Amino acid sequence: MQGHLAPERKPRHVVEADSAEKVRGAPETQEKTPWTLYSRSQRRLFLFMLFLVSTSSYVDKNIVGVLLEQIKAEFQVSDAMLGLLSGISFALFYATFGIPVARWADRGNRKRVITISLLVWSAMTALCGTAASFWQLVLARFGVGAGEAGAMPPAQSLLADYYPPAERASAIGIFMMSSPAGYALGLILGGYIAQNYGWRAAFVYVGLFGIIIAPLTHFFLREPRQLTQAAASRPTNDESMLSSVRSLMEKAAYRNILAAITIHFLMGYGVLVFIVSLLMRLHGLNVAQAGATFGTISAAGAIVGNLVGGRIADRLATRNLSLVPRMAGWAMIAAVPLFDLALASPTVTLLVPLLFVAMAVLNSILPPMFSALHAVCGSKRRAMAVAVAFFTANLVGVGLGPVVAGLLSDWFAAFYGPGNGLRYALMVVMLILLPGGWLMMRAAPHFKSDTEA
Repeated sequence: MQGHLAPERKPRHVVEADSAEKVRGAPETQEKTPWTLYSRSQRRLFLFMLFLVSTSSYVDKNIVGVLLEQIKAEFQVSDAMLGLLSGISFALFYATFGIPVARWADRGNRKRVITISLLVWSAMTALCGTAASFWQLVLARFGVGAGEAGAMPPAQSLLADYYPPAERASAIGIFMMSSPAGYALGLILGGYIAQNYGWRAAFVYVGLFGIIIAPLTHFFLREPRQLTQAAASRPTNDESMLSSVRSLMEKAAYRNILAAITIHFLMGYGVLVFIVSLLMRLHGLNVAQAGATFGTISAAGAIVGNLVGGRIADRLATRNLSLVPRMAGWAMIAAVPLFDLALASPTVTLLVPLLFVAMAVLNSILPPMFSALHAVCGSKRRAMAVAVAFFTANLVGVGLGPVVAGLLSDWFAAFYGPGNGLRYALMVVMLILLPGGWLMMRAAPHFKSDTEA
């Protein structure tokens, strides 16, 4: 009677070769797990390059915050007009171009989209320094917004393909540090240049930086679709743009996350863009001191908040994905009293530590918030999901946030003076985070049905 023969065991090097061949030759596996196409060191290089690109984006977007007082003095405009410059002039074109650019990114080469966009917004930032009037400056900011529409959606889409769900929040946390890093660099470097050479030189120098790194972006980044499409011999995404948006909006979890992101941006850009002006008006700092103070606080808070927030979110994701949006919701609520205490501080000595803690909590929201978004959007519409989020976030948040804060500041200033008027306006705008936290927690019960990872 013949016994059962044990299956022949292959040598280890043969097993590894077979595994590698499966990654190269099986379209089904490649399409589901694009992160298996690259080594850990390659993914780290991609993350670094995306971080660098995003940092350039946020420098060019936010440097205007440290230049507002000099621009106000040269062109003799109100705080409401400064809010228009720093808000809607950028956000209008950012939001308008975001959806079609995201569609291009979901169907095409995301590396190419990012490189072209980087060149456009960097050139337009440099042109801001040549504006002969306030309205020419506004027009140049339109161009910056149009270029930056191609930054975040394809970058986050690539990042979500480079990293698996269990590591995604930490990767997003590191990537999202580019926002405060760019903000801090814009404030510190922009403040120094503005103090010594004027606001025009600040725009020109940071614009040139983006132009320099564009060739590096094209050389180092990789598009996983170039491998998976060749193997599958068909397009990655044959959905129409309308179908992609409809599929996203049918998900209750996505709708709530979308609303919460919009609120987060409304607060962030409605309040944070005026912090340097607050330090100058209320606490007597010059532009370089104010820029360096808030820039350092922003950078430190970003490092702590994003790293800790990403690590906690990854651990929660391994237990239950629905805990990730709940974490973001509670952090949004906790940020409100911390920021209002910092804004109410009578001295810079008290303001600095309170503002650092508030910024750390605010930054800890980003990794779980965007990790939750990627969990429910589905891989073939990642760029579209981010673009829709940034469409509403920038049109409403970035567009209206500074304008609302500026109008409130002008109104309060009539009763309390320009310094305290700005302080009270920012404290009022900060309260919008409360319903934002509630919306993030409303998304959690829908994760079981809406998750696509």
